[in-house]
Amino acid sequence: MTVKQTAAERPADGDLFVDPDGDDAWSGTHPEPTDDSTDGPLATLEGAKRAIRDRKRRAEFAGPLTVWLRGGRYTIDEPITFDPDDGGPITYAAYPGEKPVIDGGVRIDNWSETDVNGTTAWVTNLPAIAQDEWSFASLFVDGERRPRPRLPKGEDEFFWIEDVPGAGIDGDHFTSAGTREFIAREGDLDPDWQNLSDVEVVALHYWIEERLPIESIDPQTNRVRTELGSVFSLVDDVGDRFARYYVENVFEALSDPGEWYLDRPDGKLYYVPKAGETPENTTIVAPKTTRFVELAGDPEAGEHVEYLRFQGLTFRHADWEQLDPAAELETYWPQHYDPETVHANVPQAAFHLPGVLSATSARHCVIKDCTIEHVGFYGIELGDGCRGNRIVGNEIVDTGGGGMKMSGARSGEDRSRLTGENQVTDNHIHDGGRVFHSSIGVLVRHAFDIDVSHNHIHDYYYSGVSVGWVWGYTEHVTRDIRIENNHIHDIGKGLLSDMGGIYTLGSQPGTVVRGNHIHDVRRRNYGGWAIYTDEGSSHILIENNLAYDTDSQPFHQHYGRENIVRNNVFAFGGEGQVTLTRPASGRTSERVLASDDEYASFTFQRNIVVTDGQPVFVGRRSLLLDDDAYRSILSDANLLWDVGGDEPRCASGTYDAEANWIWTDDYPLEEWRESGCDRHSVVAEPEFFESETRTLDTSVFEGSPADELGLDPFNVEDAGLRPPEKRD
Repeated sequence: MTVKQTAAERPADGDLFVDPDGDDAWSGTHPEPTDDSTDGPLATLEGAKRAIRDRKRRAEFAGPLTVWLRGGRYTIDEPITFDPDDGGPITYAAYPGEKPVIDGGVRIDNWSETDVNGTTAWVTNLPAIAQDEWSFASLFVDGERRPRPRLPKGEDEFFWIEDVPGAGIDGDHFTSAGTREFIAREGDLDPDWQNLSDVEVVALHYWIEERLPIESIDPQTNRVRTELGSVFSLVDDVGDRFARYYVENVFEALSDPGEWYLDRPDGKLYYVPKAGETPENTTIVAPKTTRFVELAGDPEAGEHVEYLRFQGLTFRHADWEQLDPAAELETYWPQHYDPETVHANVPQAAFHLPGVLSATSARHCVIKDCTIEHVGFYGIELGDGCRGNRIVGNEIVDTGGGGMKMSGARSGEDRSRLTGENQVTDNHIHDGGRVFHSSIGVLVRHAFDIDVSHNHIHDYYYSGVSVGWVWGYTEHVTRDIRIENNHIHDIGKGLLSDMGGIYTLGSQPGTVVRGNHIHDVRRRNYGGWAIYTDEGSSHILIENNLAYDTDSQPFHQHYGRENIVRNNVFAFGGEGQVTLTRPASGRTSERVLASDDEYASFTFQRNIVVTDGQPVFVGRRSLLLDDDAYRSILSDANLLWDVGGDEPRCASGTYDAEANWIWTDDYPLEEWRESGCDRHSVVAEPEFFESETRTLDTSVFEGSPADELGLDPFNVEDAGLRPPEKRD
């Protein structure tokens, strides 16, 4: 059970105070310096930790305590660690009406003007960089992340790999091993680039990015060797071609306002100012840490960090670095693991990245109303053995990785490391994946009894919410996940493929996807879905969701069994509205009746499906219309409508060599009904639907055909963030 730890609203006797202008030699019992300046607030969180430990040693810790942080900037260059001895109940909170900032960056000054590549730029000397005592891969200017120079210019422009030695284009490449070499097209890359080993190739395909620092380029053959190995073969997801990519951190490309370059050997930082920026009116910050806070318990030893609360704090400016996911690859994708290779990335969700606020064996802790911004990894991480914690009301913005991730022990592992009974609610998670594009808004892997609700998640390059981490029907711990009343939109943004606003993996008894508002999902080559039940997703209830305006279908099941899809609205999918791509068994060939095929893939009843010329149901004729189709989809009592007035239809489809969707087979609704599906469904205009604005009011069904079919009204205006007074 999650314990709701509450915070004090105002200072009380026995509380401690911290101020950037304080002194860790003082007692910390005064919010301001005393008149004689002999006592006052502490200066750092480390000082507050020591003061509390000292009270505990003297048996003077009498109960709940709040450490009040006065407004201002608290600089750190390494994470602050809380171990079991630092447990509470203790709250670290913003002093009423003030804004404390835990800042992992340093301000860069002493600029002079220079000319770079024919462009006026600023330059400053950083001796610690030249002496290899410091480096950074992020720069923030006036509260904004600024880009390193890339080629080709433009976020929608890419180079294309000409060839990959030893690899063909045909075949199932995302299950094959990667490479450290490829052939660039003539003129794309230059072996004479300054600091060539600092240039990174970022290859994009499937649902991942491969971040590959260059080791060498052969000027005669254009053969590129990379320092790290790719995870997948460097081919494109669709079509007869190799992968697309861009290169980042190219000194010769430094030209556009807002770009910067760190010349590590010379210890010089260059910046091209934007209009109106001067060294005097511009704040430029470089990070010195990658993380802020770590709650470091030991679940196997039974040592937990308990009853800590962080409220109203801002955590700002942290860096990223390349991390080798070798151990994760060896565990989950052994076909990609090479013990002789340092790998560029992981195949999914950039899940190897840590959180800048992270916890192991944290119990009954709270992170509430905090801001995490301008960081390089995930915002918050709950790891092994985390139970009964609450992540509520935070804003997580401008992250190099994702927003929030959670995972514990897998099935069969030490039960002390199981993670569950946590809440992730009312968080505004947006503008993420800025470095690791495959990151997730909220990622739940091996965990149980998790509440992911009332979050507002948007502007990610991959999925919004992802739950589960077992492919197929393998036993695992993920169950009883509540994904409810979230507002998820502007996902994918046309950069990656194979994503969902909500994405699930594996059998998840007790999991519910309810009341979510999902729209504007944009894929690169294939697979931009709103709700996506992938490999083996089973025993999931999907109801009262409004999903529309997706590049692919609003609902897609790859394979799984006994899911219930009811009382939803699916509308305006660019490639149809509902699709099933494999039977329950997961077989790709013609169906062979076996134990798994005796189960329905999903039941689809009392839904509203609105289309604009696209088919209602999409799938292979052999899968959906054979004599046993009822075992794949049990569909009936739905309201179907094409806004163009045409009879709703079903069809098959595929992608051509240029990743364009084409229809390969049409079959009328009557043929679908003859297979046993939708015999009692109604083709009629939903009376709560506004054709011109393409809006749906799902809260009023009375007197409409939906009412006659027994659909229950639901209101997605409740999706997303609740007022603060309703969050506890």
